[in-house]
Amino acid sequence: MPLRINYKAFLLFLAFGITCMHASAQLLQPATAPNTAQKELIKRGYGMFIHFGVNTFTNLEWSDGTTPASAYNPTNLDPDQWVRTAKEAGFRYVLLITKHHDGFCLWDSKYTDYDVASSPVKTDVVKAVADACKKYGLQFAIYYSLWDRHEPTFNDPNPQKYIDFMLNQLKELFTNYGSICELWLDGGWKRNPTDWGIDQVYKLVKQYNPNCAVSVNHTIVNEEGKRKFTLPSLMTEDNKYFFHYFPSDFRLWDPKIITKFDKKQYLHEGKSYYLPYEHTICLSSRWNWFQKSEQLPVRALDELEELFYWCTDNDNSLVINVPPDKTGRIREYEALAVIELGKRLGIKPNKPLPKNGRFISLLKPAAASSVAADKDITYSASFVNDGSLDSRWLAADTTAALTIELNPAEAFNKISIFEYQDTKNLPDGFSQIRNGRIKEYSIDIWQNGQWQTIYLGTEPMGDCKVIRFPKTYATSKLRLNVLKATAPPSVYELSVINF
Repeated sequence: MPLRINYKAFLLFLAFGITCMHASAQLLQPATAPNTAQKELIKRGYGMFIHFGVNTFTNLEWSDGTTPASAYNPTNLDPDQWVRTAKEAGFRYVLLITKHHDGFCLWDSKYTDYDVASSPVKTDVVKAVADACKKYGLQFAIYYSLWDRHEPTFNDPNPQKYIDFMLNQLKELFTNYGSICELWLDGGWKRNPTDWGIDQVYKLVKQYNPNCAVSVNHTIVNEEGKRKFTLPSLMTEDNKYFFHYFPSDFRLWDPKIITKFDKKQYLHEGKSYYLPYEHTICLSSRWNWFQKSEQLPVRALDELEELFYWCTDNDNSLVINVPPDKTGRIREYEALAVIELGKRLGIKPNKPLPKNGRFISLLKPAAASSVAADKDITYSASFVNDGSLDSRWLAADTTAALTIELNPAEAFNKISIFEYQDTKNLPDGFSQIRNGRIKEYSIDIWQNGQWQTIYLGTEPMGDCKVIRFPKTYATSKLRLNVLKATAPPSVYELSVINF
């Protein structure tokens, strides 16, 4: 007997199933393990951040929305080169600034005339990047500023007027450019968290892509309902800190770096939610997000390598900002830097991201020949292996020694040292010049009742020094002996690693 199908009932059942699927995806559920969107965020793990807009052409990091659209005028716009560089460098996704705080949009939005369509170069950059991501097999993510200094409804006393404006723009982005894996929201500090309509934004996004990860910068606070923050590196307890913006699928606080003992459980209205962390750092050693007219130095590969390992550890992720210049292309030396980093790390397509070795020095007893005294700040020797890049040891003298006790049964063949840098702020309010203090030093191990030097550094240490040994060593004590410094040496973290 042939099977008879009630097509109306079947279609109703199918529609009900799809609705339920979307509804469940829209709501962030209390959990102690990652959901599907979070698993995908953790898996991709490594992205390229792209800051590009009117600020690129004015040498500014932030502008107030009055810069004319005509200022945006790239002479050789090449989004394909951006994404091709990301692919060659081993990035898994591209995170594009679609609109910064100035309100200038990199697509032709029906809801504003402050966009590329009103500029001399009318290319829809969002489409060009989305298409290039499809071409090169990368995922596409977007940054969208909540704060809009150009849009008149932002200043309307009724917050819903501006929320509707945002929802309309986000609908454009999520319906015209294919799959978007992540929405990175920024600028929330300009309003009360409840005045942004984050729940409405979240539901809209999940309607179009249930597994798009959504978050707002400065996600977590000390006290529920209050704008009081603790550094992410100090958040070492589960269920102690609170959502500032709910719902969010992951945590953000650029450019802060979490502790090695990062926790994942955060509270909202008495319920606990799992949240991984996405780090955002700059390729430039000057900490500029938008590109500047002058050519700026990039971070050393040693520092980038160790930050990669640190930031992608413990189910967290990392994006590195690589901004195009006013020609509309990524500068060759910056493209080569991230490509070389990918080669050094050994990133392979469709394979898990590489991991650092085992840290055998973490939380082991540490002592120093001297420690600076300060009534407000503690500079303990124990901070050099506490798993945080925000705490540091500071010596009292320009020559000093730092000793860490180790288990002699655990061998090592790699050491990384994050040195504190003196900084000078530049006029743009964001960029800095950094200068280290340590100029000559040795690494010594305790062997047969005396110190044996296994490495002699006769060059400045820099932001981060990675020392790889051709063989393994085992010892009960390791010493960093500072022989020459321009000021009392200071170290954030010294890691002894079995790689």
